[in-house]
Amino acid sequence: MPKRPDFIVFMTDQHRADYLGCTGHPVLKTPNIDAIAQAGTVWNRFYVASPVCMPNRASFMTCRMPSSHGVRANGIPLDTRNVTFVELLRDAGYKTALVGKSHLQPFSGKPASLQQPQTRDGFHRAGGPLSETVRHDLSSYKMEDPGAEFLDTPLPFYGFDHVELVTRHGDRCGGHYRDWLLEREPDVDRLLGTENQLPHDYSFPQAIRTALPEELYSTSYIAERACAWLEANADDDQPIFLMVSFPDPHHPFNPPGRYWGMYDPADMATPAAFEANDWSPPPHVSSVLAEREAGRANLNAMGVVGVNVEEAREAQALTCGMISMIDDAVGRVRSQARAADAVTIFTTDHGDHLGDHKMLFKGPAAYEELTRVPFIWSDPDNAGPKQTDKIGQTHDIGTTILERARIEPAIGMQGQSLLSGGRDAAFIQYDHQKVNAGLGISPRIHTLRSRDWRLSMIDGIEWGELYHLAEDPNEFRNLWDNPQYAGQRADMIEMLARLEIAHVDRAPFPVAQA
Repeated sequence: MPKRPDFIVFMTDQHRADYLGCTGHPVLKTPNIDAIAQAGTVWNRFYVASPVCMPNRASFMTCRMPSSHGVRANGIPLDTRNVTFVELLRDAGYKTALVGKSHLQPFSGKPASLQQPQTRDGFHRAGGPLSETVRHDLSSYKMEDPGAEFLDTPLPFYGFDHVELVTRHGDRCGGHYRDWLLEREPDVDRLLGTENQLPHDYSFPQAIRTALPEELYSTSYIAERACAWLEANADDDQPIFLMVSFPDPHHPFNPPGRYWGMYDPADMATPAAFEANDWSPPPHVSSVLAEREAGRANLNAMGVVGVNVEEAREAQALTCGMISMIDDAVGRVRSQARAADAVTIFTTDHGDHLGDHKMLFKGPAAYEELTRVPFIWSDPDNAGPKQTDKIGQTHDIGTTILERARIEPAIGMQGQSLLSGGRDAAFIQYDHQKVNAGLGISPRIHTLRSRDWRLSMIDGIEWGELYHLAEDPNEFRNLWDNPQYAGQRADMIEMLARLEIAHVDRAPFPVAQA
């Protein structure tokens, strides 16, 4: 049997598909990521399984949809009863390593915002393992919690034999990185956070000019440790799988050192929504905008917020700075001798509004800027440059890696190998703990994205969304109630229903006929 190939996956966090040089950004320069594209294939229609961190990262690892692996929303740990594609690589003889962000477990330390149902008067409610329909001990999954002892991470960790974790975002990241940081600068807390930031004239609260120098920032740590692992395994005959996972360009927007002023907000594009006269936001979006206008939005939190034009441009410019630093780190890792012959993959977990539809961050709608993400596959045995308009999704990545390594997927994995084609449509699931004021409920949204259309349906809500992106790329005109498109809506609903059926679990597999 021929030697199985090495794999290196570069993953960023909250990174739109159009924010790379090779995908057409007019200002941002990413020569090292572009070099991966020059030697590989850029997927122009690549979509998430879910447009938020934990569900989509769990889909990446398990090759399954959130409704199957159980991480439907942020805040649910990935149960280790789920088989990951990394475990299958390890079982086939691969040496596996993760350097950087995992986020397969919660790391905020905050209690859940979704409340359990109240017990009715006169009724008994079981507690403990009988309180939910599936017994679990998810409260024990705390390796990414702020109080965890990271140096004692139990291995293998979801299939990774070697783990060096970075948790959280901004300049206050934790995990193994925090231990590394304190070794180099014991008094580092005097450099961190909003209270210690350098002077600047940006207006948005999450624009933070960190005093932490570039060489101590988490992106530099990840590059250094990934290079060290590759160097330590340079002469090993065992095939490798290395995941290099950056917590940037997720907010807060705090590129360190020279990366702060690398891009000018004045050079950034004005989002189309600020110039559109005919856009009527749907209720779950208009409520976000109204909250900001009324001064009630929490501008320092993780959740979606409304923004003005100046804030949008600032966020775009600082995001570009963070991506440029990642690009330099990618170049450092790819300079290692063993990296030259590896199958190299670049992707992210989801996008960011960055001012589109007058919002920042992610949620609550399945707009293109959140669901379409970068995906580059570079294989020395099938060199590029190439581009494809075939549709692929996050949970296809692991299945494709297994196919390339000649390893059978586990029964029940729902990803498709992208080596032989793509999908007819993307199926996307979104579930959120917090109540959306415009809906009056915690949103559960399922979306179908075909080549030219997007349909979204919300659990418990009669209306939906239907956009013809071939004619309306900004997703401004909701055609759900337009009788002219009733046939198209019916066709999309049928296709969505068929995908719902197709993604019902195939595991456990039958053990007998009856």
